[in-house]
Amino acid sequence: MRTLIVSGGDINIEEIKRYCKKHIDQNIIAVDKGLEVLYKLQIVPDHVVGDFDSVFPEILAFYKNQSQVIFHEYNAEKDNTDTDIALKLAIQLKSSKITIMGALGKRMDHALANIHILKDALDANIPCKIMDEHNRIYLINKEMTLEKNRVYGKYISLIALTSVVEGLTLSGFKYPLKNYNLPVGTSLGISNEIIDEMAHIEIKKGILIVIESKD
Repeated sequence: MRTLIVSGGDINIEEIKRYCKKHIDQNIIAVDKGLEVLYKLQIVPDHVVGDFDSVFPEILAFYKNQSQVIFHEYNAEKDNTDTDIALKLAIQLKSSKITIMGALGKRMDHALANIHILKDALDANIPCKIMDEHNRIYLINKEMTLEKNRVYGKYISLIALTSVVEGLTLSGFKYPLKNYNLPVGTSLGISNEIIDEMAHIEIKKGILIVIESKD
């Protein structure tokens, strides 16, 4: 079963409402302040994770009175962020796919960390993406094909997560590459575009951050 993680960053209410209508049969994990979004939509999650230092007490109390909700409460002084703990829980639940909303926002440190922790899902061979109203973000370590009419936005950016992504080949893109070694710390892969109906990414070694962005 797929899992939706609702974290405490910026969330477009209508976007998550549409997503939940489309994916009725899913696990929902609320992360701390993410409970407030679910409360507005009258959605009861399956699990709630966090130290609960940022959620309104009355909303927390409401969900604690829902017997079907499983709470995972942690001390605020812990080694992992709440979203990291939620992702590990989703992996333990043997999710078929994981979507994280509310993972981006004003706290750039949290946003960067949330992109990096996607590696846990990649290592577990579980498709996992971060979504907001402008971006869809995920990691790849092998070849993949993108359909022009199904990508999230006009721009496709590729950024090395590992020190180097070896043998990167891009076809069907406005800016193609052939067997290129893409190092970390370069902007070369930013704002590419798909020009064919299908675009192909091939990697020999390493991990890429893929960001599909709307203008």
